[in-house]
Amino acid sequence: MQDAFGIVLVVVVILAAIVAIGTIAGFGRAYDQIGRGGLSLGDGSDRPAREVTMAMAAGERDEEIRQMLQARNARRLRQGKEPLDMEAEMAALTRPAIDPALAGEIRDLVVARNARRARQGKEPLDVEAEVARRLRDLTDG
Repeated sequence: MQDAFGIVLVVVVILAAIVAIGTIAGFGRAYDQIGRGGLSLGDGSDRPAREVTMAMAAGERDEEIRQMLQARNARRLRQGKEPLDMEAEMAALTRPAIDPALAGEIRDLVVARNARRARQGKEPLDVEAEVARRLRDLTDG
């Protein structure tokens, strides 16, 4: 009986190893499919790439703003008023807004940088000019 136990144990271990190898080989593809499929939102197959989406959104936004301005001008003309300058209004409406908290953080950053430059013996930067430059870099790029 004890001789049979050793044989049964070896056979069970070998069978378990074969099943484990088969499971790993078979389920490797299944793990790759997690999060994909018809109900998934993350695979991207039903939507264009992010860059294209952002460019399209900006184009659609500009087109809708133009339509709004045209409607506003048509209403102003019906009322007997002067029409608005479309390009000036478009520029004013699409200009990025600067959050005052962001400007304050940039100012704090420039002040800290000036303190560091002073400790290094370098000439301090003009705080207002540097803040304006950094805000311009943020809005242009």
